[in-house]
This record gives sequence, C-alpha cells and structure tokens, in this order.
Amino acid sequence: MAEHVAGAFVSSFFEMVFDSFDEEVEKKKDVLELKNEGSAHNEVRAGSKPLERWPTSFFLDASEIYGRDGDKYKMIKILLSNDGSGNKTPVTSIVGMGGIGKTTFAKLVYNDSKIEDHFELRAWVYVSESFDVVELTKAIFKSFNSSADDESIFNLLQQRLHHILTGKKYLLVLDDIWNGNVKFWEQLLLPFNHGSSGSKIIVTTRDKEVTNVLKSTRLFDLRQLGKSDCWSLFVTHAFHGKSASEYPNLESIGKKVVDKCGGLPLAIKTLRKKFSELEWMKILETDMWRLSDEDININPVLRLSYHNLPSNQKRCFAYCSIFPKGYWFGKDELIMFWTAEGLLKCNRTDKSEEELGNEIFGDLESISFFQPSSHPKRVGLLEAILERRRRFKRYQHKLVMHNLVNDLAKSVSGEFSMQIEGARVEGIHERICHICCSSQLICVDELIKPICEHKGLHSLILEGKDAKAYGKFKQSSGLALFNVEEQNGSDLKELAKLNNLYGKIHIKGLGNVIDPAGAATAILKNKKYLEETRMTFDGKREAMDGSIVERNASVLETLQPNRNLKRLTIEYYKGIMFSNWLNGSNLPNLISLKLQSCGLCSHFPPLGQLPFLKELSISCCYGIKIIGEEFYDNNSTNVSFKSLEVLEFSEMLEWEEWSCLEGFPLLKNLSIRRCPKLKNALPQHLPSLQKLEIFNCQELEVSISKS
Repeated sequence: MAEHVAGAFVSSFFEMVFDSFDEEVEKKKDVLELKNEGSAHNEVRAGSKPLERWPTSFFLDASEIYGRDGDKYKMIKILLSNDGSGNKTPVTSIVGMGGIGKTTFAKLVYNDSKIEDHFELRAWVYVSESFDVVELTKAIFKSFNSSADDESIFNLLQQRLHHILTGKKYLLVLDDIWNGNVKFWEQLLLPFNHGSSGSKIIVTTRDKEVTNVLKSTRLFDLRQLGKSDCWSLFVTHAFHGKSASEYPNLESIGKKVVDKCGGLPLAIKTLRKKFSELEWMKILETDMWRLSDEDININPVLRLSYHNLPSNQKRCFAYCSIFPKGYWFGKDELIMFWTAEGLLKCNRTDKSEEELGNEIFGDLESISFFQPSSHPKRVGLLEAILERRRRFKRYQHKLVMHNLVNDLAKSVSGEFSMQIEGARVEGIHERICHICCSSQLICVDELIKPICEHKGLHSLILEGKDAKAYGKFKQSSGLALFNVEEQNGSDLKELAKLNNLYGKIHIKGLGNVIDPAGAATAILKNKKYLEETRMTFDGKREAMDGSIVERNASVLETLQPNRNLKRLTIEYYKGIMFSNWLNGSNLPNLISLKLQSCGLCSHFPPLGQLPFLKELSISCCYGIKIIGEEFYDNNSTNVSFKSLEVLEFSEMLEWEEWSCLEGFPLLKNLSIRRCPKLKNALPQHLPSLQKLEIFNCQELEVSISKS
C-alpha cells in the first residue's frame, strides 16, 4: 500500500502547460473521448463515439459463480420479507463498479427456487442507455408474459399494466440503469404501487445517484471477490475444468494474474482464452488497458462509465492518473489538486470551485471510481471530544482507486503522466506534466537532475516520508502540499531553501511539529511569490493538554506569511489566541480568509482593518461567545471591512452576541448558519446587501435597513 502523499510540486509554467494540455486533449479526443463544449456540470454527456452495451437476460450458469453465497442469503431474506413503505413497492438497489458482477448476482437471486415459488409474477428487463418510456413499458409487459405491441399511448399502457399487477405479488428486475431522470421514473413506476403486499423491485446500477432518484429502501453495495474465490473462478475458466495442480508452471503465474484482476469477476472471465505462460506474463508486464479490446473486454466495461461523464468530470478523473496504485487520498486533498490545475474553472455555472469540486467528487465516487480505503484518517483527542459533543462536522475517510480504474485513468490521460519506479530514467517526454515517484528515489542524484530540468513539469507527487527530498528542489516554483509526518516533527525546516515557491502551499500535519523554533526556519514570509497558504493543524501527536495549545500558538506565530499573500486558510488550530501578524499591516493584500475549526480561540484579531479583504468565512470556532470591537479595531480611523463583499459564519455553536458597529459598505452576501445561541440583531446599515441567508439560528432577530 502506498504511503501518504508527502508533497507535490507545481511549476511556474502552470498556465502555459495547462493550455498545452487542453490543445493535446483536443487533438486526441477520439482516444480520450473528451469534447470541449463547455464544462457546465449539467451538460449533455458527450464522447467521440458511442460504446456498445450488450443486453442481458436472466439465464445463468450458477456453477461459474463464486463468493456470493453470503450476499445471496441476505438478498433473498430481503425479498422474502413482507416489509413495505406505505403504498410504495420497496426498491432494492444493487450498486458497484463496472465488472463487479451486479447483473450476475441479480440473476443468481432471480433464479433461486425460493424466489420462483414466492412471487406470482416475475419480470427481468434490461434498461438500455437510450430508451423511451413507451418502449420500456412494453418490454416490461413482455417480461410479464403479456403483450402490448398493439398499443403506443403511454397512459393506456399504464392502465393495462395496472390491471395486470393489481393484487399480484410480483418481482421486477430493472438491470443496468443509467438514466437518473426523476420525473421519468416517478411516472413509469406508478402502476407498480398496486401489487399485493410483499412485491419487490430490484435495480442494478453503477451510479448511486440513481438509487436516490428511485428512492431505494435498501442499498446493496456489491464488493470485490476475495482472493480464494477469485482463484476458484479463474481455475474454472482458465484451466477448462482441470486441476491447477496439473500445470505447476502456470499455477504460480496464474495467481499473480488473479491478483492483478483486483477482485473483478469480469476481468477474470475475460482471460479464459489465454492459456499459456507467455500470454499470462504479457498480462503481468502490461497494464490491462494497454491490451487490445479484442483480447481483454474489461476495457469497454469501465470505459463505458467514463464515456458517460461530462467533459469536466473526465478531465478531473484523467488527472487522477498521476496517483500510483494503492495511493489513498482525501476528498479535500484531491479537490485542492483539481483547483490548482484549473480543472474547476467554469464560466457557465454560478457554483464556486469548491462546490463544483465537491459535486464532481461525489459523482465519481457514486460510480465507484473512488472507493473507501481500509485506512481511515485518524483524528486527535480534541476532535474525538468534539465528536461526542456533536460539534465535529464529520469523520474524514480516505479513498482509493481500484487498480483497474487506476489503469483506466492512465489510459485516458495519454502521455501526460509518468510513474518512476526505478532509480534510473531514460528520458522524460516533453509532453509529460505529471510525475509520481518515491521520496526515497528522489534523493538519487541520477533522478533529481532530469526532473529538475524538465520544463514542462506541472506536478510531482512524492510517495513516502522522506521530507529531505523537498530540499533537493531549491529552484522549485510551487509546492502544492507539504505534510509534516509524525515520525519527523521537524520536517518544516526542509522548506527553508524553497524561496522560489510560487502559487499556493498547503502545510498539513502541523500538530506533529515538535519544536516551534524549528518551524521558524521555514521562513514563509521570505517566499514572496506565494499567493495562497493553507495551514492545517492536524496530526497524530495531539493530546488535549496545555502543551498542544502552547505549541500550536508558537508554530502559528512562526509561520507568518509574506506580505503579498492573497488567500489564507487556518484550520484545526488549537491555540487560544490567533497570531499577532493576522492584521492589515502584515497582510495588506489579503483578499480571502478562512478560519475553520479553531475551537479554543475566544476572540478574533482586528480583521476589519485588512484593506482588501473581500471574502471572510468563519466556521466551527466554538470558543467564540462574543464578537466585539476587537473584530473591527475601532482604534483606527479607517472604515472597517471596507472591501468585504462576502461574510459567512457557520456552526458557531456558542456564539451569543455580535457588537454590530459601523462598517461593511460593500457587503453583498451575508450568511449565518447553525448559530443557535446568537440573540442580538444583525448590523442595521448594509447599503450594498444583495443576499441574506439565515439557517438554524432560532434566537436571532432579523431586521436590516439598506437606507
């Protein structure tokens, strides 16, 4: 399993390289199936050519199925139960990635003798990607051993279907649903609410959003097969009924081939024609996606999921080709990478980059391109306490791409990413803009030179925990992510030499810093080209005592940014006061500030005197009870918050009072969410206010004058 990400370098050729990337993608759109017709999230799904989907039937050879007995028992128990949801027929959704065996599993259940005896009517319907409601209704008729070829009026079709189903206990299987149109399914399924109690509907889909549209009462998330079941399935197909022990030379290689299939039954079945040591070695040495579709038909199975994505989602998924197999990542981390790459810029939507990133991430996760890792992110004692007090927003889990999905990402990304696995590299193609290698390897001089000299380098991900690798890149112009590891809390000193950093930096694991004096050697204020900094005080060394409070405060004080900084985020900070440098004189160019989960701070610094601050977001600062004059710094003769346009407060659970002094002449959007104890009125004079959002603020009085 790959280790945590240690760092990613972003070059000063950011815009130039990404423009080049766009040009190359346009040239290769027949291969990548990307089409630049805008990047609005709700655009028409487009690709260079349609991919064929084979229809399914319920016939099955059960002797070729392994590892689903437990799942089958659970599913049959669900189907034989007499539960219902009012007049609604319960819908059970079988979900999972392409090739996992959703259709096969549904067949296994559908053909069980208990199911045959239990239901008066059974129907299996394959839902094609391009269908209309009339034809699908006719297909359902035929599956119920009826006919409606003479009818084409949808309303009359539904009346006849209602008549057939009334009083009957039925089972309907809708296989391979892609369409998530709410009105379509609500209308089509209306007659199915008139069967007798105990009727059931099963759907299979790759997209978990479909389950929401169909209002599924149960979600059956089908997982990969275990190793022993994979091997049994492989032996059945590859050895043609003979024992693997009869082929000792092939058995050991065959087990490695099975491992590469990653628990996907379809991937294993497609190898049935390849019965030779030479063919299997070819598979071991080559990403499955590089084999021809004629040889390995797993390619179209997952490529179909990719084909149906909008173009902006395709770009975000293709970017993930830089991740090595087994690499686990968090949602916020990946969205940050996408943002840095410019993949979330969209002129045809009013969503922010963060909102669009969350939406795209959710969609890719819903079709199983991202799956939960077995390594959840650990949280410290403070977060555990807040969780018990229902004040911690959510448990951050890590995700991973299945190996075959990872191969697909590499396939669609073309020649733009590269993984270095050995201590030598023959050459880096001029089109390569993403490189991934071990932080131990990067300390090898033979590798450092070609990577440093590669002008097209857009991002570099270092696996492992060798922070000394950062110091090798003295001329690097951008560090997207720096992670302070538990084993070496003095890692920050490796930033000292990187004064040419450009763009943005995210420093994670600040809770692991041992010596605040050592953190001072990072000297962020000398990195004059940095425009955005994010400081995350998470870590495994945390303990809810005075030492962590003092250490956090000292570390933050030493990490004073440069005066040119435009965007700053501070999160999970456990000091009781913010640093003295958080003011207008030290950050005169700051336009965006986010303070998140700084739970012990009891008051804010004089943020009102940040002259160009346009966006201020404050959330989960549970130590704040009163926001008073110090927030504005009325000792100054300047107007407070004179440039602020967006002000957001959320989950300030202990906030009771807001001293509403004059200021905010340009404030357009004011949002206050989940601040249940806030009692006094809002500012009364907001001449530029356009949008006011109040949510779960039961004690708040709202009366605002714009005159």
